[in-house]
Amino acid sequence: MYGIGIRRVATAMVTASAATLLMTACQPGGSPTAADSSPSGAPVKPAASTSTSGSASPATSATSGSPTHTATPSTGAKACGLSDLKASMYQAAVRPDGTGTGAAIVEFANVSGKACTVQGYPTVAGAGNGSPEKNRPLKVTTTGGASTVKIAAGGKAWTKLTFVQVQGEADGYCKSGATPASYPTLVVGVPGAGAHQVALTDGVIAECDDKVTVTALSAAKPS
Repeated sequence: MYGIGIRRVATAMVTASAATLLMTACQPGGSPTAADSSPSGAPVKPAASTSTSGSASPATSATSGSPTHTATPSTGAKACGLSDLKASMYQAAVRPDGTGTGAAIVEFANVSGKACTVQGYPTVAGAGNGSPEKNRPLKVTTTGGASTVKIAAGGKAWTKLTFVQVQGEADGYCKSGATPASYPTLVVGVPGAGAHQVALTDGVIAECDDKVTVTALSAAKPS
């Protein structure tokens, strides 16, 4: 009986040892972790969203919608000066209905003996009592495009002035309710070529509201 007990104790101890070894082998501590599954220091692929980060926009986008300016070719002539031009003025054939001046053509003749150029829109003022120092500037509205006009020696350039027309007979009236104005002469300013006092070939300037529409200086004679 004593021997049998000893064998049972020994058998139990062997069984316990085997179980302990089996449990140790099944522990997860020896398995590789997720971090160890990738090689240490492997390069990281950049995200797709960073592939164009900081890229420059096309150069044309900075000027998209900007107007394109074309340089005016050189005419080979200097700009006209005050003494280079002689001004005259006559009533236009095409003018608004009414009894005032309506519209006038101002003609600039090149008397310098050499070609010269003009460009832009003239300014206009009524000369009170025909005195330039007592001029009354008119509000100018420009019409048409302006370009450089080369006037040959003896040649001419023109601009057309269209006024707010006077209505009715005798002293007339203005549709706006203002009193009509009349000027014996006008002072017409040419950009870069001074102010020219000029009178109609027949009569005086009669207009309303002190407003005038002015065409750009042109080599084509207006009507």
